[in-house]
Amino acid sequence: MNEVGIDEAGRGPVLGPLVMTGVLIEEDEERKLIQLGVKDSKLLTKEQRETLYKKLNKLTYKTMILGPNEIDLALRSLNTNLNWLEAQTSAKILNELNPAKAIIDCPSPNIKAYHDYLKRLVDKKGMELILKHHAEEHPSVAAASIIAKVTRDNIIEDMKKEIGIDFGSGYMSDPLTQQFLEKHHNNYPHLFRKGWASYKAVIVRKQQTSLNKF
Repeated sequence: MNEVGIDEAGRGPVLGPLVMTGVLIEEDEERKLIQLGVKDSKLLTKEQRETLYKKLNKLTYKTMILGPNEIDLALRSLNTNLNWLEAQTSAKILNELNPAKAIIDCPSPNIKAYHDYLKRLVDKKGMELILKHHAEEHPSVAAASIIAKVTRDNIIEDMKKEIGIDFGSGYMSDPLTQQFLEKHHNNYPHLFRKGWASYKAVIVRKQQTSLNKF
């Protein structure tokens, strides 16, 4: 039996894409992934992730990149949200890879509702869907987390080179990201997730400052 593990990278940052990856393996390949040292990308160093990424590239996988605009549209929609956008993207990955079983790191606290929504979107009605929190304990999901993380990191580095500014990780816990948002939100609006509270707070503060000058 084959399976697809799905995970994402970049759900929380104020700028840059959300990257989702599904990795297709045969169940007997799990041991090989464990022997390679595959685990949740958050438990690996940057160097370890990049080394494993080169090896995992030999696997069959599908990566989808959701830009800031697509994320903002989902947040503004009355019919969807970020969780449903992830479910829709997972379904696209599963419909292409067409496994017998899927193991997915679930972003929603309501696993049953997420499962039922995803099930309606998957073409192969007999597909076994396993949704859980911290699903990276499964080698296929861990492999997906590594590919998604390295892919996103590479995109972020390309963005920095394109604009000639080091804005850090894109997460608001990063001082470089905070400074970049404060100074350059008008200069590079396409990079930001405008639906994020941190982005809105800067806009409101700037508007209030402008009004106070009158």
